[in-house]
Amino acid sequence: MSDFLASLRIAATGLHAQNARMRIIAENLANADSTGKTPEEDPYRRRIPTFEAVMDAEVGGKVVEVGKIALDQSDFVSRYEPGHPAADGRGYVRYPNVNSLVETMDMREAQRSYEANLNVVTVTRSMLGRTLDILRG
Repeated sequence: MSDFLASLRIAATGLHAQNARMRIIAENLANADSTGKTPEEDPYRRRIPTFEAVMDAEVGGKVVEVGKIALDQSDFVSRYEPGHPAADGRGYVRYPNVNSLVETMDMREAQRSYEANLNVVTVTRSMLGRTLDILRG
């Protein structure tokens, strides 16, 4: 019985981690075109979720937890838009270092990981139900 509960706990931490990852990716996509209000103000900087393996005494093994949210230090993208309020003296506006294609692929990977953890929960619940049926009978 404890193996079933450990399985559920491990899968639940995976669900939580992937959910947090998808929220951060969605935030990145939502801010992909967010510039600063002035030429001196930095635009939105891409965020990157980190994960940590943490020992869980209840489970008797490691589970995944969301770590710190890192900031992508890659360069911002500059576009020539002389009429923009955030344009510098040369007419360039700095845009976030968010690549929508990369974010979309990361989102797809996070969705698949989420679904895999959800399948573990579903199968474990089913096996637990069958075990209880056998014990009753």
